[in-house]
Amino acid sequence: MQIKLATSYGFCFGVKRAIKIAENTQNASTIGPLIHNNEEINRLKENFNVKTLHDISEAKGIEKAIIRTHGIPKKDLETLLKSDVEVINATCPYVTKPQEICEKMSMEGYEIVIFGDANHPEVKGVESYAIHGAIVVQSVEELKQAKIKGPKIAVVSQTTRKITEFLEITNYLELHFKEVRVFNTICNATFENQDAAKELAKEADVVIVIGGKNSSNTKQLHSICKEYCIDSFLVESEKDLDTKWFLGKKLCGVTAGASTPDWIIEKIVGKISEIKV
Repeated sequence: MQIKLATSYGFCFGVKRAIKIAENTQNASTIGPLIHNNEEINRLKENFNVKTLHDISEAKGIEKAIIRTHGIPKKDLETLLKSDVEVINATCPYVTKPQEICEKMSMEGYEIVIFGDANHPEVKGVESYAIHGAIVVQSVEELKQAKIKGPKIAVVSQTTRKITEFLEITNYLELHFKEVRVFNTICNATFENQDAAKELAKEADVVIVIGGKNSSNTKQLHSICKEYCIDSFLVESEKDLDTKWFLGKKLCGVTAGASTPDWIIEKIVGKISEIKV
């Protein structure tokens, strides 16, 4: 069985930056998981004594706090900055961008619409910058049910969403409201990884998507792969692999989410290469 890697996969700029910050800081605590990859978080804890806190209520008594790549709510950040804790901000610049847009546009009187998962930490953080709150939706159907007043709307996206779904949201808004300001805040790495995953899935017999099962961008990759290759599977480690997936397969495609380090990818690819089918 041949193994083929996607032309674009794995660590994005924001995650690489956050990992480097954590390694250089050491003996610190992150507010929430630094990235959505448990294996990498365990490595940082074991090798650099970087611990994970659930929220800022646990930050009392610590010396250094690293803000996660997904960011945290504005009030939480302000509370930390006023405390005695040294704050190291590892929020991805691609996440900081929609935060700034929401704050600026809401100050100018625009109603804010965010395309994304309301329960995702990135979206919670972005939403907190909208002065009068925001409407968070994942589909046109949800948008139709939302009580949008208008007439001025500003719309941003969670950084890891599908561009096609974002366009559905913006098209609906443009048809129904007088003034709509669209800010495409999906990051470049997401575009590249999703396009590469799509092309790979079109030719593969089986696709392995590597990444955290709580990672939004990894789940999006898996969803895209399944559209073109029904035998697409999401794994966090080599322990998740099932030899039955590969029976009769000639080409195994491999891609990985933006929070997946090379060492995990290499370990899983090595394990797949040992499977005899």
